[in-house]
Amino acid sequence: MQCATGCSDCCHVRLTITSVEAAAIRAHVAGLPGARRAQLVDGAAADRCAALDPAGRCRIYEARPLVCRSHGVPVRMQTAGLPVIQNCHRNFHDLLPDADCILDQTTLSAILLAVDAAEAPPTAPGVRATPAPRVELAALLAELAAS
Repeated sequence: MQCATGCSDCCHVRLTITSVEAAAIRAHVAGLPGARRAQLVDGAAADRCAALDPAGRCRIYEARPLVCRSHGVPVRMQTAGLPVIQNCHRNFHDLLPDADCILDQTTLSAILLAVDAAEAPPTAPGVRATPAPRVELAALLAELAAS
């Protein structure tokens, strides 16, 4: 793994996150000094993650979403109906990752969805809770910076 502080190749995307991830970010940001919270709004560029600072560091690293935690490692996913393994272009040049080190995107998504649903309030007695709509990270950070 060649990922290191300041590497942000994987961070040039706009993210939506689950409500449980948003709650974790809210809790993390609540503990930040006001000056650091105010800096969260600076990341609202359209071509990169809203949490990315100008030096390529994540402003919410300790509470970053699951997708961010899996960047760089090999991930099995479906592309055009076929299973493929993708990882950061900086990693695994001289060797192949061990099979037990490959994350499965479908499994990760299913687990995150189940956790999000488990944390959602039930809509009625005996009715299974459904996950809340996804939250745009940039909007969440702007809201938290203003509070």
